[in-house]
Amino acid sequence: MKNSSLKWLTAVPVAVALAFSLAACGGAADTGSSATPTDALAGSDQVSLDKYTTADVTPLDKIDTSKLGLITPGTITVGTLSDAPPNIFIDKDGKFTGYDNELLRAMADKLNLKVEFKSTDFSALLSQVANKQFDVGSSSISTTDLRRKSVGFTNGYDFGYMAVVAKTNSAVKGFADLSAKTRIAVVQGTVQDDYVTNTLKLEPVRFSDYNTAYANLKNGQVDGWVAPSQQATGQVKDGDGTAIVESVVNTQNFTAYAVTPTNQPLTDALNSALDTVITDGTWSKLTKEWYPTRPMPADWTPGSKAAKIS
Repeated sequence: MKNSSLKWLTAVPVAVALAFSLAACGGAADTGSSATPTDALAGSDQVSLDKYTTADVTPLDKIDTSKLGLITPGTITVGTLSDAPPNIFIDKDGKFTGYDNELLRAMADKLNLKVEFKSTDFSALLSQVANKQFDVGSSSISTTDLRRKSVGFTNGYDFGYMAVVAKTNSAVKGFADLSAKTRIAVVQGTVQDDYVTNTLKLEPVRFSDYNTAYANLKNGQVDGWVAPSQQATGQVKDGDGTAIVESVVNTQNFTAYAVTPTNQPLTDALNSALDTVITDGTWSKLTKEWYPTRPMPADWTPGSKAAKIS
């Protein structure tokens, strides 16, 4: 987030690229403002994110974990999803895992804290964090100004991108094919829901979770699914008769962990731990493990402005 804005990393039709870019950037005059009906990602542009990204972090050995205001002392209680691989899901052994959750485990280890994951729906997650039912929300959460009104966020640990998923024999081949005649699936409360509704001005079919959205695409109840590219990659399998027909990468929007807005000590501690796992190589190791084929933009970096990727 610390460098100049990047161009799209995949080709997108001009009209769609313009609409999507405006949704991501908010326009030069609108940076830092709250979301508007035509600007689904206001506040997630380069300038706004630099404003929110901390210059550096508190040294890890200066963090007092007894003063983090945790629901259960010594344990970070985390709200997460069970069905969104490769980021947040429950594996065959019943363990909460995925890129976001394993990264958070590594951060908690640096703080000598335990982590307890609890499953929830994304549509409820941010309000549950705000109401302190969870200390932290872990769900590849895009950081927008509207969301910052209800929760706090750590520094970014990943960048955002979206995909359109459709049947392999469908007429839907990308964002340009979405119209009022298209039954478009989204998960309720996500940035994709906001984007389809407020930027494309279309009425999507909303589902409570990723598994159900994808199942309805496979059985033909919807024509396409606008999804986070990570979750689309985790859902689409050979033989399903579906494909990711278009994916756009947006490095101007980062994903972060949500924290109870009044709990700055916990946010500071997590930021410190995030920088630590970045500099010791853990972040790079996990990123390669969970995204073995995903290109990493050369100018994108996680953590504070002082963090150095190892």
